[in-house]
Order: sequence, then C-alpha cells, then structure tokens
Amino acid sequence: MEKETKTLYRSQDDRWLAGVCGGLGIYLNMDPTLIRVVFILLALFGSSGFWIYLILWLVIPQEPTASGAAKSDTFTDS
Repeated sequence: MEKETKTLYRSQDDRWLAGVCGGLGIYLNMDPTLIRVVFILLALFGSSGFWIYLILWLVIPQEPTASGAAKSDTFTDS
C-alpha cells in the first residue's frame, strides 16, 4: 500500500497573480481565498506578506500541464 506524495506547485487554474495562493490552497486542502486574505493582511501590517509571497513565487515550481509542456503566458498574433 503506497502513500501518494503531495507536491507543492503554483496553480495553473486558480491564480490571480502567480498561482502561489492557489497552489498552497490545493496543497493544504484549504480555500485559497483565506490564504490570499492572510497574505494581504500581512502585506498591509508590516510588508512581510509581500516578501513571503515573492520568495514563494520564486521557489515554488509551476504546476505541470496535462501534456507535460510548459504553458505559455504570451499572446501570439495570427
């Protein structure tokens, strides 16, 4: 009986800025809105929320797509 290992990723679907709160919500099985509120409150009362979010943005990898290819955030003009 193998235990499935959870991996922390930045969310591709539930994101407002970089997907950090969405990824934390999935990993912790919590509502990402609560995590966003905590980051906003920390940012307003001492700026630590901003720095923590920025560090997590840089450290947590992007969630892999279903095809395994990286999802592009750039627009192409056809």
